[in-house]
Amino acid sequence: MTNLHILTHPLIQNKLTLLRDTRTNNHKFRLLLEELTAFMVYEITRSYPLREVEVVTPLERTTGRVLDVSIVLVPILRAGTGMLGGVLNLVPMAKVGHIGIYRDPKTLEPVEYYAKLPPELPEAQVILVDPMIATGGSAIAAVELVKREGARRIQFLCLVAAPEGVEAFFEAHPKVPIYTASLDRQLNEHGYILPGLGDAGDRVFGT
Repeated sequence: MTNLHILTHPLIQNKLTLLRDTRTNNHKFRLLLEELTAFMVYEITRSYPLREVEVVTPLERTTGRVLDVSIVLVPILRAGTGMLGGVLNLVPMAKVGHIGIYRDPKTLEPVEYYAKLPPELPEAQVILVDPMIATGGSAIAAVELVKREGARRIQFLCLVAAPEGVEAFFEAHPKVPIYTASLDRQLNEHGYILPGLGDAGDRVFGT
């Protein structure tokens, strides 16, 4: 799994542990989710291209470097929207699309119900965000959707992932990197990640 990147920065791991804790209430969960996402985005953007620009400081004219790539952020509804603020705090110029996919509770298969994506996908660096890769079905479907719309450079950002889902994901999309804070132990019989952090959408929205 050469395209699986586990982000081990101490601040990332510290905040992930707090997110897992059942004592973390909805309000605190939302704040931690945004903070953790921001730290992870800082890590995954290290290789983004830069270009030189001229800038005038209060003392003189000089050159600096700015990002030389358009960024499209695509959260998977609904839990992925909880990560949106964390990314936009660091890259406020990013365009935002939305994909609606839910997992059928009986078949565990993904069902697509909404998609609204910016036209810049073919030229942009696309970051798909969802708190978890469990069975992998929703993540696989989301990548297939943005590829159909022309996306060529795609990263998938999640908090935790299950080995079963990661394996399925790379069978379908071997060249799309996954960035996660933890590769957890396994899925249970209901398709939930163990030890996981529960249903991220419910914990974000209090449902």
